[in-house]
Amino acid sequence: SQTQLIWARFIKQRAALIAGMVLLVLILSGIFAPFLSPYDPTIAGRDKDYTNGAPQMPQFCDSNGCSLRPFIHGVTRERSMATNFRWVTTVDEDIRLPMQFFVRGDKYKLFGFIPGNVHLFGVEGGKIHLFGTDEDGQDIFSRTLHAVWTSMQVGTIGVVIAFVLALIIGGVAGYYGGWIDSVIQMITDAVRTVPVIPLFMAISAIIAAEGSRIGIGDWTLVDLGPGLSSEGRFFIISVILGLVGWPTLARRVRTHLLTERNQEYVLAAQLCGAKPGHVIRRHLLPSFTSYIIVDLVISFPYMVLSETALSFIGLGLKDPVSSLGVMLQKATSADVLLNYQWYFIPVIFFVALVMAFVFVGDGLRDAADPYSDSH
Repeated sequence: SQTQLIWARFIKQRAALIAGMVLLVLILSGIFAPFLSPYDPTIAGRDKDYTNGAPQMPQFCDSNGCSLRPFIHGVTRERSMATNFRWVTTVDEDIRLPMQFFVRGDKYKLFGFIPGNVHLFGVEGGKIHLFGTDEDGQDIFSRTLHAVWTSMQVGTIGVVIAFVLALIIGGVAGYYGGWIDSVIQMITDAVRTVPVIPLFMAISAIIAAEGSRIGIGDWTLVDLGPGLSSEGRFFIISVILGLVGWPTLARRVRTHLLTERNQEYVLAAQLCGAKPGHVIRRHLLPSFTSYIIVDLVISFPYMVLSETALSFIGLGLKDPVSSLGVMLQKATSADVLLNYQWYFIPVIFFVALVMAFVFVGDGLRDAADPYSDSH
């Protein structure tokens, strides 16, 4: 089958295969983030005695000997005059906090509906922060895993909406042509000229207003009531990213269909009585599967980048939602750049996520293209 041929070609590309494994690990880490992370990332002050704390890495040996069980050391914190009364953390190697696995802790709902309170790891008699903590005492490791999943959800909703609109609108324009194509192209050009940042600035102002609504005159489309929840803001941003992200793929679909609609196999299907929807879905769209696949995969990192950028400048998601953009907001001050470099650990995951999508998309494009030189 075509799927088997694409897979056989894809696994021959080492870079794309490695990127696919990295992407799979990141996706699974996001899906099972409540279980893999030791603490609830939304609770500020989770470790109020360890704010802006450095990463704590488990170890098996120290100056007092080795242990078969991984542990971290206890710490003491005090303000020092030598550092302008900043908190100074001192590691006490005489205090060992052994790690535990499958411990009970904060309650969560896996996949949004399966309740649980078992976490993969923790420490006995204290807390562990693999990536350190931020200024609110929140665990950066827990926030990072949840941020990856949040960004993936935003990207998925946005890509699905944009993908469906692009196939429908581009397919109709390319198949029928004529005045229908001209009207659709005018609408497409109008959507492409919409500035995204001013649009989100206006929506952000509406969302922030108490008792605000979205409507025309006395006709209310959306009543925001006394304010919008984090979930509501998440949904609105995902939908808007999808509604403004379809024109590029729609143009590619339209261009291909304009050239393919006069081919013999299309004429044969029409003479057999096939309806336009059947011709587009079963004959025209599969003829350029490689382009659709690569556009679908490459659209994910752009959606993630858009959400991250909007949240970073304060127009997207906000606390207590954990997203890469929200976390990067806290890493903009000079104090963080000079003293708390572990704030940038989530950037590594962000770059890995985007690059994995790019390499997988390129690999799928080459695998699905029968005219690729790699074959």
